Amino acid sequence: MLKRLIRSSVAVVVTVGALALSACGAGDPSRTSPSADGPQKRVGVTVYDMSSFISQGKEGMESYAAKNNIQLLWNSAGNDVSTQANQVEQLINQKVDAIIIVPVQADSLAPQMQQAKTAGIPVVAVNTTLSDSSALASSVLPDDVAAGESEMKMMAEKLGGKGNIVVLQGPLASSPELDRTQGINNVLKDYPDIKILAKDTANWKRDEAVNKTKNWISGFGDKIDGVVSENDDMALGAIQALNEAGRKGVPVVGVDGIQDGLAAVKSGELIGTNLQHGRVEMATGLAIADRIIAKQQVQPKYTYVMPPITPDNVDSFEGHVVTDVPGFLDTLPALIEQNLQSGQIANETVK
Repeated sequence: MLKRLIRSSVAVVVTVGALALSACGAGDPSRTSPSADGPQKRVGVTVYDMSSFISQGKEGMESYAAKNNIQLLWNSAGNDVSTQANQVEQLINQKVDAIIIVPVQADSLAPQMQQAKTAGIPVVAVNTTLSDSSALASSVLPDDVAAGESEMKMMAEKLGGKGNIVVLQGPLASSPELDRTQGINNVLKDYPDIKILAKDTANWKRDEAVNKTKNWISGFGDKIDGVVSENDDMALGAIQALNEAGRKGVPVVGVDGIQDGLAAVKSGELIGTNLQHGRVEMATGLAIADRIIAKQQVQPKYTYVMPPITPDNVDSFEGHVVTDVPGFLDTLPALIEQNLQSGQIANETVK
């Protein structure tokens, strides 16, 4: 009899505990973020390539996924549109719960977006968008026009409003390239004495920027007074080429605030950059996809505003990007939830 009473008591405790747990699960309207309980969610990811920014972003997404019961199906398109199209189709066939895309090219993937829409699979664009965004469930995008304006202003001030520059662009026809180039041109309208000697893509890649800059040095020589690069990796490639050609000290400016970029700002090799923290931006995209899967309401677009980084403030950004990455990643899921509630998605401080 005693054993039966004990078993009955345990059963009651277990039942009550199970009810208490279910009350704080995905169906609880008091929760402000999706639940980590229940079946594991599967989110497909396809990115243009594994740049330094994307590698950072992968770390951030993995941190958020680990704490929110999400399996990531990761793909890199190697800057090839057809490869990315195939990757999207494969993810649709795998019946993932959502797809996150960092497109190779803005005017691409229309058939695949329609396939995803027909299949009822939401697609979220992060970092780079598509020309036709009608099939997107949401997007998390940087203010690339403002970033282009910011870096061009830094260069204009450094040159005293006159001189000759070369411009390293991102993959042509990608939305960051288009918008950052627009930002650069917006500022140049106010500086008629600054001339662009040449501009071309180095596809966000450091090695391609080395070769491109070497070719420009061969063609223009000492006429190059500055290099405006649409990301830090290409800026660092330009610095390498200039140093090897004996042109050390030519001002170079970038965008993204990657680890090597911050180091170059500290050393004076880079006059400045703008922080687009891949870990924060791409983890935010995953959080948006998680909300959509949970049938929560989201905005059609979230804007990431990049703060400028100069030698005067670079130290304040180093901890999250360079010196305490594990600690930052541990707090990142909570930071993302806080930022989505406040609307300031580029914020990096948990309050």
